[in-house]
Amino acid sequence: MRLTHSRAVWLMVAAPLMWSIAGVVTRQLEQARSFEVTFWRSFFTALSLLVILPLWQGRGVFARMPWGRAAFWVSGVGWSIMFTAFMVALTLTTVANVLITLAIGPLLTALIARLVLGQPIALRTWGAIAAGGLGVGYMYSAQLMLGDASAIVGSLVALCVPVAAAINFTVVQRSQAEGHARIDLVPSVLLGAVISALLTLPLAWPLSASATDISWLALLGLVQLAIPCTLLVICARVLQAPEISLLALLEIIFGILWAWLGAGETPSFQVLLGGTLVVGALATNELLAWRERMFLRQPSSSPLS
Repeated sequence: MRLTHSRAVWLMVAAPLMWSIAGVVTRQLEQARSFEVTFWRSFFTALSLLVILPLWQGRGVFARMPWGRAAFWVSGVGWSIMFTAFMVALTLTTVANVLITLAIGPLLTALIARLVLGQPIALRTWGAIAAGGLGVGYMYSAQLMLGDASAIVGSLVALCVPVAAAINFTVVQRSQAEGHARIDLVPSVLLGAVISALLTLPLAWPLSASATDISWLALLGLVQLAIPCTLLVICARVLQAPEISLLALLEIIFGILWAWLGAGETPSFQVLLGGTLVVGALATNELLAWRERMFLRQPSSSPLS
């Protein structure tokens, strides 16, 4: 079945909807904590992708993985840091704090790409970076004033996710700019899940998760990571980058809503204000970028003679 633009949009809405369940599911766990939560989610993500990848890309997918390329391993390590820091942060602070911190990823990517690749940054993006930084800074300063040590540590751990993501995607872009074949991000997600599971298993031992916990974490591995990451790659073939970035912001809204309805986590005024600045800056930047692209695509009208 041909993937039309409208179908891709709906699939891309489904992806952040699935990503957003991590917080509320984590709050349902009975015994699993910290690194054990990360281990089980990464383990089930890897297991799911070991099934999904051959079904999607054929049995030769593993033979085609670029094991000898440094960028592939850097990308895998980046994904492993993202997986680990995200789940550990959720055990230390609120879902809203984590998701809003993650939202600055695209802005950090623009900055690192400017430093490493020399890619120019548009004036609107500089404005978004300033507004996003102000929002996150306000949120962090409010936590400092309240003296909530766990929230501060959790937010700092969460900050590792957008930093790792920015480095990850910049390395992939640089590799492609140097003339190498494009790195398939889904196999690198598999590599990241395997690395994360191997590194966190010793820290999680002895395992104490109940059968209910393992069921919840298996759900996260399959539904919250493996499937939406695959959908993202599929949708990227049809949708433009600004469209994907805008739709991905739905994860913040969905995630905070599920945590409020399913776990009773009501975000504070400071978090909501800081989050509004971050999300507003991102949305405005992507909408302006989209508008610019549409304007450049319009054929110039020839003057009447």
